[in-house]
Amino acid sequence: MATPTLVMSADRRLAELGQDVVAAAYLKGRFVLRSGAISSYYFDKYMLTTRPAILRRLGEALAGMVPPETDRLAGPELGAIPLATAVALRLGLPSVFVRKKAKDYGTTASFEGEIYPGERVVVVEDVLTTGSEAIRSARALRDFGASVLEILAVIDREEGAAANIAAAGFHFRALFTKSQLGL
Repeated sequence: MATPTLVMSADRRLAELGQDVVAAAYLKGRFVLRSGAISSYYFDKYMLTTRPAILRRLGEALAGMVPPETDRLAGPELGAIPLATAVALRLGLPSVFVRKKAKDYGTTASFEGEIYPGERVVVVEDVLTTGSEAIRSARALRDFGASVLEILAVIDREEGAAANIAAAGFHFRALFTKSQLGL
């Protein structure tokens, strides 16, 4: 007689996480996106990253996607910083935060935290529509001298991000696509 499995399968855990992501962050209405486009729906990333139970699970799921040769994780400010931190804690990897623009005071840094030329970096993002911020961050890291292995996101809205990231010369994967979430 087979013993019942008490451990939930990875596929089931991911499916349940997807349901929780939708329940916590999917909003209907009229929204202006970063790209300027108008959308009838919105994923409020802060409803994901400010809830420890969801953030912990997102960190675990994204950690499973990080290539083993990664030296450092990068999170573009502001929304991806908690995600990059959650993944960094899960994997024990250092992280760096990518500013939208260099500070005009103090260190005038474009990055917060340590980073060194030649490091292999994975950019961790939240919700991508066109991917422009992920591309900007990846280019800044590459221009600094880091090797950007990949851009990972929680959600791909399937509105051009994957194609734009590929056209910019970067690899991209998302934990969920809009279609996979049943939307």
